[in-house]
Amino acid sequence: MQAMSLKNSIIIFTTALLAAACASMGTPDGGPYDEAPPIFLTSTPASNATNASENKITLEFDEFIKLQNAYEKIVVSPPQMQQPEIKANGKRITVELLDSLKPSTTYTIDFNDAIADNNESNALEAFSFVFSTGATVDTLGVSGTVLEASNLEPIKGILVGIHSDLSDSAFRTKPFDRISRTDSRGRFTMRGMAPGKYRIYALADANGNYRFDQKSEKIAYLDSLIIPYATPSWRYDTIWHDSTTVDSIKRVPYIRLQPDNIVLRAFQVPLKQQYLVKNPREKHNSFKLFFSEAADTLPTIRGLDFEADDAFVVESNATNDTILYWIKDSTIYNRDTLTVEVTYMSPDSMEIYHPRSDTVRLIPRKSRARVIAEEKQKFEEEEKAFLKAARREKGYDKNNPPKYIPPVEALKIRNNISSSMDLSTNCTLTFEQPLAAIDTAAIHVNIIVDSVPKAIPYVFRQSEKNIRDYIIYAEWRPGEKYNITIDSAAFEGIYGNTSKAINQEMKFKTLDEYSVLHLTIPRTGNEAVVELLNKEGNPVASQRTENNRCSFYFINPQVYYIRLFMDSNGNGKWDTGNYDEKLQPEKVYYYPRPIELRAMFEYEQDDWNINLAPEKQKPLEITKQKPERQRVKRNRNAERKFK
Repeated sequence: MQAMSLKNSIIIFTTALLAAACASMGTPDGGPYDEAPPIFLTSTPASNATNASENKITLEFDEFIKLQNAYEKIVVSPPQMQQPEIKANGKRITVELLDSLKPSTTYTIDFNDAIADNNESNALEAFSFVFSTGATVDTLGVSGTVLEASNLEPIKGILVGIHSDLSDSAFRTKPFDRISRTDSRGRFTMRGMAPGKYRIYALADANGNYRFDQKSEKIAYLDSLIIPYATPSWRYDTIWHDSTTVDSIKRVPYIRLQPDNIVLRAFQVPLKQQYLVKNPREKHNSFKLFFSEAADTLPTIRGLDFEADDAFVVESNATNDTILYWIKDSTIYNRDTLTVEVTYMSPDSMEIYHPRSDTVRLIPRKSRARVIAEEKQKFEEEEKAFLKAARREKGYDKNNPPKYIPPVEALKIRNNISSSMDLSTNCTLTFEQPLAAIDTAAIHVNIIVDSVPKAIPYVFRQSEKNIRDYIIYAEWRPGEKYNITIDSAAFEGIYGNTSKAINQEMKFKTLDEYSVLHLTIPRTGNEAVVELLNKEGNPVASQRTENNRCSFYFINPQVYYIRLFMDSNGNGKWDTGNYDEKLQPEKVYYYPRPIELRAMFEYEQDDWNINLAPEKQKPLEITKQKPERQRVKRNRNAERKFK
């Protein structure tokens, strides 16, 4: 009996294990994944209903839903002056329009991908709801792209609107008839349009009134009218067997709404509000004035508590909006507070310029007493270190210790001289302060021939861009070594500091280390300015076209991108637009692909059609506004079968 009992126990135990294993293999795990978006079932009023009169719209779906970034993604057209109330509750969405409904008008509520199921966040893509307060539903539409005019960056979230009122004033005085909003690619689609002629605009609407009434608002407009129309067309839809296998490709008929390739180039008009932004005085002997806008002339400085005539050396940037004043007289700059009257030209509301004066107190970051105390402390520390070192010297007399004399601070100089110089570069010296005296006889430029320096002619000239930059011009030869020596005290600053001796060698690159690029760009004539851009999209070289051509020499081998703008007014820089003057911004184009230049190669590029798809020209690698990644729908149920 005991043996039988043990045997039965083993059988029962084994059976239990097998049963547990089988149960584990077949245990329900919650059913298949939900990978389908919500399905729209019904609504009040019905979709595409006519003669609708209720402000409240109710939409029913087949499952519990939620709204994602509703007020960012959902667009109601015609635009609503009062923000609609949009709520999700269970399987229902309610939209309450707080504005009165307009008669005989098609209303469109573009949800985009704001509707998703509550559990898995499967979004219902490109969903829109349409109804009409009249007898018919308008079904036309247009689409396109909004780009930053200066660099063809896609603009996300900017408003796009149309006016059936074709007058120029409508953009400023009336809200749009219909609106849309751009996605991350800068793309927009306008729906529910009636047949007719329209003007189309883009607007970064700062105050939410759907009109261009603030100068700071970014805008875009087309010179021509748009006329919406529809044509029968075909598209190809891919049918997937699973997440990786294509089942078939179907040719599907649809109605194509056109035009669908509108390009709006957005810009801002510079605000002509000239005022003094700040006036820092970092050091006692200088101060800066920062202005809000560029200016044609320098401001006038009048000292209110000192004599300001001939008191400064003035250093300005090219646009006169950042100006550095070096105070020459120590009896003036040693004072802790200086008061000046700054007079400059500033526009009124009619943009007529008048003199404007500001009284400014110039106070240094450190008081003179603090500077003296810090200098004294520094002297004492250096003296202490000097005497400590002197005690270790042989013959030190403690009754008659040596006197510490601090070294005279030399005039500091920075330069760009290196062992590998570009042939397109000249030697530049940058001084810490403006110069009072230059001894050009103390400057020696030599070419090294068989290890022997040989003097060559040169020109030493102040830079046109910065009064503290000086350039050494010479006939620099490829692959040759040079030596530049400058005697001590060759330069004296306005505060009496003199320079130390300089002795540096440099070598220029050989021609074999460079690339040459020739571009032929039809329809550019002599108007285009072409720029080579680095991997970050920043310009490194520029040339103007001549007879549709331009060339870049002495280019360092690497990957480049190319941009050009049509310099309509010939001033050498890109200019923005002006709506009041009906002036579009100067057109910008990008070569659609990167170009890899290699050493010792000369490239000829003649395949650039600048008018081919301008909205797609800018390479994605240097586009900062990247398109949002499309949702990839995984067939997780199929994947799970193989686990």
